[in-house]
Order: sequence, then structure tokens, then C-alpha cells
Amino acid sequence: MIARTLLALGMAMVSVVGPAHATDCKGTLYLTIDTGNMAYAEAIAATLKRHRVPATFFLANERTLRGDYALDPSWRDFWTALVAEGHAFGSHTWRHGKWVRDNTDGSVIYRPMFPPSGDERLDAAGVCTELQRVDDVFRSYTGRPLDPIWRSPGGRTSPNVLAAAQACGYTHVGWSSAGFLGDELPSETYPNLMLVDRAVKNLRSGDIILMHMGIWSRKDPLQPMLDDLLTRLDARGFCFAPLPATGFPTKAK
Repeated sequence: MIARTLLALGMAMVSVVGPAHATDCKGTLYLTIDTGNMAYAEAIAATLKRHRVPATFFLANERTLRGDYALDPSWRDFWTALVAEGHAFGSHTWRHGKWVRDNTDGSVIYRPMFPPSGDERLDAAGVCTELQRVDDVFRSYTGRPLDPIWRSPGGRTSPNVLAAAQACGYTHVGWSSAGFLGDELPSETYPNLMLVDRAVKNLRSGDIILMHMGIWSRKDPLQPMLDDLLTRLDARGFCFAPLPATGFPTKAK
């Protein structure tokens, strides 16, 4: 087994995770993966399975490289397989939009990306619907609800958004500074080996790692380096665990 795993905070894992040997671990990392364009979804899932590493996936109904959307029925089998392998799952908003600003009445201005439809005013119930719709579809496919966590696209939040999400049961989770792998940066100036070397050098126990299942703008995708990254982190003695439902700070870029 390439990467050792840790059962954290009572969250039981199934087939993707072997026996947890906490005494073998020099620290625990939390690998989180956002949907993106899904171009490398199957390859990433296969790498995680081979290394027996649990991850936390944040799902939005984003447009994919093959022309459908990440939460279309055509992706049902993919998500169901990940559930069977024991990963954790959170909401990334249904339309992968931007929170533009807060209003004094507690509402927010929201700008959807998929599909782009102009700015909308959402009250607290509307914010909850934007998060919960992901759960509704995911549950209908897999029989499993999302974990009560979410990540705003780009990590950008606001007081009104955080309060509305918390009121309907979702805790926001960002990522650690050292955990920003940079797979959305230009590969011409941030080549893959540079990003992996930086991560291996700087990651510390407790860090939350961020990557995507495909980025439209990056010419040289980072995904083929995931195998090397996990191998080198294992050599440093790190274990991996799914995110717990609470207890992590909100961090943005």
C-alpha cells in the first residue's frame, strides 16, 4: 500500500481504505478535490484507489470537457463508485457561481457560472437551495447524503453567505496555504514538477490540500503528477483522512 490512511474523528471508511495504523503516521493530510471540468475524473479516482487514499470531493454541476454536466445522470455511476470506495462529499454550489456582495437585508447578490444568467438576489433560503440542490441530486444517484460541508467557488465567501449556509446545516471549508497545489495556475510559469516539489516541501500535518478534476485554462494538467505527489508524501510519513464535518477554518486564495 503506497499511502497509509487514518480513520479520523470517527468517520468510518470502506473499501478504499486499509487498516489504520495511527502510530505509523507522522501527520495527517486532507486531500480535497473540486469538480472542475471533470477531464481527469476517472484517472484521479483510479490513482486514489491504487494508493488507497481517501479524499473529500466538492461537487458543483459544472460543464465538463465531454459536453455534459458533472451532476448529469451520465455521471451517476462515477459518483456511486466513489461512494462505494469510502470518500467524503460536500457541496460546491449547484451553479458554481460568485458571491458578488452582501445586502443590508441579509440577502446576497449571486452570479451563476453554469449557465451564466446574470446577477441574482438570493435570500437565506435561496442560498440554502443553491447548496442543497447538489445534495438532492447526489442522494438520488447514490442513496447517500452529502456530508454537512461546503466550499465556495474560489473560496470566496461573505458574512451573509456563511450565516445562511450555517443555518441550513453546512460548514464552509477552505484550504491551507501550503495545500494550494496550483493546478489552476498557468503551466508555462508554474510547471508540474515545481508545484509538486513545493507541496512536498511545505505541507504539514493538518493541512487541507486543494486540487480539481480538470481545469480549462491549464495547458499541462497536474493530474499525471498525483501519483508522484502521493508517493512522496507517503515517504514523508503522512497519512490521509476525509474531512470531518466541522472544525476547519475558512481560507481563501
